[in-house]
Amino acid sequence: MRIAGWVLSALIGLFLAIASAAPKLLGLEAALEPMQVVGWPVKYLVLIGAIEVGCAVLFLTPRTALLGAVLTTGLLGAALAANLRVDNPLFSHTLFSIYLGVAVWVALWLREDKVRAVFPFVR
Repeated sequence: MRIAGWVLSALIGLFLAIASAAPKLLGLEAALEPMQVVGWPVKYLVLIGAIEVGCAVLFLTPRTALLGAVLTTGLLGAALAANLRVDNPLFSHTLFSIYLGVAVWVALWLREDKVRAVFPFVR
């Protein structure tokens, strides 16, 4: 279970760093257009990218993994709210934050005994 949790965690970390934060930090069009759609000023692009990298680092560091998961959940909640507000497609855009958030917590549950002790879904 632990290996599966670390593999899933690594995939989530790679997604947050490469697919989500890197375009924002580099100011690529792939990041600019969605920001305009949801109504966020471009001046926040680098800040949001840095927050994503910070969340990924915290999540991938064993001592701060729980804090990283909580902060990532908050970040994803903001993304969900922004997409919901502008009526983006439900299953592909708006609920993607839910899908990723569930993956974050499943990965943490798989890799951390303390999380499994709090949420004992398996006997």
